[in-house]
Amino acid sequence: MEPVRTCVGCRARAPRSSLLRVVQRNGELVADERAALPGRGAWVHDTDACVDAALRRRAFGRALRATGPLDTQTFQTTHQRNG
Repeated sequence: MEPVRTCVGCRARAPRSSLLRVVQRNGELVADERAALPGRGAWVHDTDACVDAALRRRAFGRALRATGPLDTQTFQTTHQRNG
């Protein structure tokens, strides 16, 4: 049985393999493709709709328990180029 995680964008539950893990590195959002980076992670569907919803609702900051502002610009531009 595969682990189930909740997408921070649409709040739907999905298998871990169908979601993208995002972590905080030095105040910046980073996509964790292999789900192996240390630290707390937030899970999101790898779609523009879910990523935009999570960014709009500031869900990454809450899910990662960030104490300060997060730099989401780099993650957003990287995701738009890849997605």
